[in-house]
Amino acid sequence: MAVAKTEDVRKSNGMIRPLDDLDRKILGTLSRDATQSYASISREVGLSAPAVHERVKRLRSSGVIKSTVAQLDGAAVGKPLLGFIHVDTTGWGKTRAMLALEDRPEVEEIHGVTGDTCLIIKVRVASPLALEGLLAQIYDVEGVRGTRTFVSLSTHLERSVQAEISDDLESRSVIK
Repeated sequence: MAVAKTEDVRKSNGMIRPLDDLDRKILGTLSRDATQSYASISREVGLSAPAVHERVKRLRSSGVIKSTVAQLDGAAVGKPLLGFIHVDTTGWGKTRAMLALEDRPEVEEIHGVTGDTCLIIKVRVASPLALEGLLAQIYDVEGVRGTRTFVSLSTHLERSVQAEISDDLESRSVIK
């Protein structure tokens, strides 16, 4: 209940301020392990635990921190097959029926993209047969012209969005 008593302290004025270096450090620490205590985070970033708590509350209320979730092992929950389905559609492709695929527990992400495909869907399934069944459901959606499916053989890196920014990327751009 102590946390609930502090939720209305220092109401936001509605203005979203840009992230500073301390915010990014806190976000980086949380993205590696969101179960850490504010005291643990405070030692890592050099702030007091109450200051970290206030910043985390602000980052949550402003939508920078969207949620705190457990990252599950696909194989351990019976879904060892990871695939990326490129979906070609007539028209724009982001129809209500296509986006309704988000209700399928096998669908992890749906992205509208540029290039020679309309949507990329990240899925985890139990078997090649289950993947075939999911593809059949995708083909049942009106407007789907075709798919190309890429099955992951191994995963070398899988993580959430990182708050750190590489300063050298724009300087390496060909266009200046």
